[in-house]
This record gives sequence, structure tokens and C-alpha cells, in this order.
Amino acid sequence: MATLENLQAAFNGESNARAKYLAFAEKADQDGYGQVASLFRAAAAAEEIHANSHANVIRKMGATPKADIAKPEVKSTRENLAVAIKGETYERDVMYPTFITEAKAENNRAAITTFEFALAAEAEHARLYQEALDNLETWRGGKRTFYVCTVCGFTTATPIAERCPVCKAHKEKFKVVD
Repeated sequence: MATLENLQAAFNGESNARAKYLAFAEKADQDGYGQVASLFRAAAAAEEIHANSHANVIRKMGATPKADIAKPEVKSTRENLAVAIKGETYERDVMYPTFITEAKAENNRAAITTFEFALAAEAEHARLYQEALDNLETWRGGKRTFYVCTVCGFTTATPIAERCPVCKAHKEKFKVVD
């Protein structure tokens, strides 16, 4: 069953992304890029939401979620942003679209939903990381507030007026990360 394999791959990937982004946040703080560190922490929170969502579907399919967490390779904040952009872009352009197509072929609605939620969040992460990289020196010092939907992982720097643009969860479902 391709969908179960894809869910396991996505669970592993999101679990590793969370670990990587938390390590990148520490480095960004050390380098004086507090606002970039805030973004990495917000994305890590979103990746954890994705991993948990994928794990729930895996369990519903009668399997056990498995992740092999690798020690992240941490470089400069600029290089870490480039790595993050590459990973998020791959998930947005290749991985999740393929997984969604295969889940649709198997008519697995729960998998389609968890993959679609992750896809939307990864697209926004790629955009935010690119913005940070393009304006790196203005992201020095302090912290920046981000809002993460606890249902789908959508991440934004703008407070939500009423509902999540991805999953339609009410604004109370967003948590503040900085």
C-alpha cells in the first residue's frame, strides 16, 4: 500500500524537520538572528503538528509510526535557511503532491487531508524562509511573533482574524510562537 509507506516517509521527514529546525533556531539565536530563530521555532511547531497528524492516520491504518531522527547538520544561519528552503520546496513541489495523488488513487481521505494540510503549510514555510534569507540583516536581534494553527500547522506572522485559511479552524486554535 503506497499510502502507508508515504505516511511513514512523511512522519519520518516531519519528525526530522522538527529536530533540524530546533537546532537551527539555537544557532540563529547564537548568531544574533532572534527573528530567524523565532521562525525556525514556529516551523518546528508546525512540523510536530504534521508528524502527529500523519501518525494518527498511520495508527488508524493499523500500523505503528516510525521515525529515525538523524543528528542535524548545523551551519551558519544563512546556510541553514538555504537548507530549510530546499527541504520545504521539495515537500511543496514533489513529495506532498505525489503523496496526495497516490492517496487519492487509494481513496484514503484521512491521508489526503493530512497531506494537503502539510502541503499548504510547507508552501508558506518556504515563502517565509525565503523572505528571511532575502532580508537576513533586518531579521537580526529581538524576536518575531508567529502564529501556528494547531490543527493543520499553517504558520503566519499575521494574526488570524477569524479562521485558518487552510483548515478553517477558529482563531483560538492558533498558538503564538516567538
